[in-house]
Amino acid sequence: MVASIVITVIGADRPGLVELVAARVADHGGNWLESRMCHLGGQFAGIVHVEVPAERGPELRQALQRLETQGLRVQFDAGSAGAPPVAGQSVVLELVGHDRPGIVRTISGVLAAHSVNVEEFTSECLSAPMGGGLLFQAKARVQLPAGLKLEKLRVDLEKIAADLMVDLKLQPAGK
Repeated sequence: MVASIVITVIGADRPGLVELVAARVADHGGNWLESRMCHLGGQFAGIVHVEVPAERGPELRQALQRLETQGLRVQFDAGSAGAPPVAGQSVVLELVGHDRPGIVRTISGVLAAHSVNVEEFTSECLSAPMGGGLLFQAKARVQLPAGLKLEKLRVDLEKIAADLMVDLKLQPAGK
């Protein structure tokens, strides 16, 4: 029997943090299935999905919790062995515009109103070329619920894109 565990880690960024986690997973017979990790604001943050023999799960959790003495906060949640069935269309949303407060809130509000699931989201602020100031860029992979047409979502997002003064691109994933 196998236990599926989702591990969240965060701490001051420094070399070797991924190895600290990976070594403990491997030492306990675990299999590293997938992860997302990055450096943000001087911190290292990551989320890892692992499988470990069920009888070794408690030992792995204890070993990872001991990393807190090295400045790495760790949290655990039960993972799911199988991915949920895909109900609707997978779509990629990209936007770019001058940075201002509220962009993510406004866009995510439209997505939530349509019951769109955000599966992955990345954003950053960059120096705007020639115009000065900051440019906000975001990219999201979202899952539309069954029955929602891409054009309906596009119309509602374009309504707010003009108010936010952002360029928006919305297309089926894989294109």
